[in-house]
Amino acid sequence: MVRNSNLYLVSLVLVAILGGLLFGYDTAVISGAEQALQKHLGLNAFWHGVTASSALIGCVIGGAISGVCASRMGRRNSLRLSAVLLFLSALGSYYPEFIFFEKGDTSFSLILAFNFYRILGGVGVGLASAISPMYIAEVAPSEIRGKLVSCNQFAVIFGMLVVYFVNYMIKDGMTEEVLVSEGWRKMFVSEAYPAAVFGILLFFVPKTPRYLVMEGNDSKALYVLERINGPEKAKKIFADIKSVTAEKTEKLFTYGVAVIVIGILLSVFQQAIGINAVLYYAPRIFEKIGGGGDGMMQTVIMGIVNITFTLVAIFTVEKLGRKPLLIIGSIGMAIGALGTAACDELHVSGMIAVLCIIVYSAAFMMSWGPITWVLIAEIFPNTIRGKAVAIAVAFQWIFNYLVSSTFPAMYEVSPFFAYSLYGAICLIAAFFVWKWVPETKGKTLEEMNQLWLSRKGK
Repeated sequence: MVRNSNLYLVSLVLVAILGGLLFGYDTAVISGAEQALQKHLGLNAFWHGVTASSALIGCVIGGAISGVCASRMGRRNSLRLSAVLLFLSALGSYYPEFIFFEKGDTSFSLILAFNFYRILGGVGVGLASAISPMYIAEVAPSEIRGKLVSCNQFAVIFGMLVVYFVNYMIKDGMTEEVLVSEGWRKMFVSEAYPAAVFGILLFFVPKTPRYLVMEGNDSKALYVLERINGPEKAKKIFADIKSVTAEKTEKLFTYGVAVIVIGILLSVFQQAIGINAVLYYAPRIFEKIGGGGDGMMQTVIMGIVNITFTLVAIFTVEKLGRKPLLIIGSIGMAIGALGTAACDELHVSGMIAVLCIIVYSAAFMMSWGPITWVLIAEIFPNTIRGKAVAIAVAFQWIFNYLVSSTFPAMYEVSPFFAYSLYGAICLIAAFFVWKWVPETKGKTLEEMNQLWLSRKGK
């Protein structure tokens, strides 16, 4: 008889959330390297913006193809592909001159080669961002699913914090000349280590039970369910999965248009509220508004605050539910963003301005950061989940790119306008959640089918 094991479930989740850690690591590594990289390559303002955000182009591609990969390759093999791409990207970004160029070359072709490697890593991030929470949601028991999927966002923020520390330690004591010639390289290659560990560990985890059922491997699916839930509960979950996965695939709009639109808008609002404008450009923002110390160290402090408030979400998501956290977080972000705008308008700098930025970021970390991923992993029925998640995640990365690429110009012209705009969008997001987003707390993934079919009939 197979006995259920909490340790087994924890080990599966820990491996899956390494995808989240690499998501955070890869997207934040540029914050410490972008200024030195700009000087090394002699980038003008346009190409600096393109190069700083080129990974996001890959993220859009990775998010868009994640559904096809998840359906055809499976969740586990898609994560393996993500690990390989991130590993190659780290090495290529460290030494873009590989084979075709001499070290120190700063030609336009070299700039394109560097961006190619960053885009390659972005594809890996796009895959991991969609499939890591999907994997966790499909192995987790319904009563703790929100908490476990939220752990993926914790890993994202922890990855950012780790790379903030790594960048700070690499930069610490390094002369400007060495930083421009070699320091940025060390920042990028540091990602190769966690990417390699992620890829290796993925050979020791199973496919998800729901995917195993969809490919006809019932005995293996039941075995994995029993190891996670115990024999009796596993049989019931297995029967529920079988009842809603009689067909491998269904048309995207089988359950109505609303579920797809709500999933997309959750992704759009998560980015339109402007958080990544802060995360990607944090050192420059802190250096401009002051507050003592250097921008890199204040970024590390913000990372610690972000970790703390992500833990708030993890420990309250199953008690308060998804909707209350999103609404509370939206209002908190609006206060932080509008406070930052007011500081700019009134020429208030120093710690007050820094605290407003931290409030803005912390409110996101206890709400839209983890909870969006929880909902995207939960709300879609099994038979359309791969395709629907891919669409939602692709929109997320598109708007991530739009916000990140437009923020520097808006910030240069008027920080007041930039943060006022984000504050207004936060309030609109709160209304959207209150009015249209369903509460999924305590529901099984199979119950999503009935929820959306009932809404479709109204």
